[in-house]
Amino acid sequence: MSARPRAAAAVLDVVVVLVFVAIGRSAHAHGVTASGLAATSWPFLVGLAAGWLVARAWRRPLQIFPTALVVTVTCVAVGMVLRVVSGQGTAVAFVLVALVFLGTALVGWRVLARSARGRRDRRG
Repeated sequence: MSARPRAAAAVLDVVVVLVFVAIGRSAHAHGVTASGLAATSWPFLVGLAAGWLVARAWRRPLQIFPTALVVTVTCVAVGMVLRVVSGQGTAVAFVLVALVFLGTALVGWRVLARSARGRRDRRG
């Protein structure tokens, strides 16, 4: 796999985290400003980077297991720890929502990409 699909995978993962944060900030009437997004997203973006390192996601960025699952669990776990350490706090419901949303989205786009790739390979 060339560097371009790897970079695209990393960008899509970052977009997933930013969408998660934007939806959460909007749902809780915190506003979707650049500074607000940065303040809320940095723990999860650090967790995402850690997940990419732990899973070595650059090797097989479209792989569901273990890549997407390790990236998801690490992103949420590190993100929650950093939120607690930085005084942002967590709640059990928030941890579950983060795990479900990020898990669905981080695995989901990979499932769609693999499916599209399979159809393309079968055609020709």
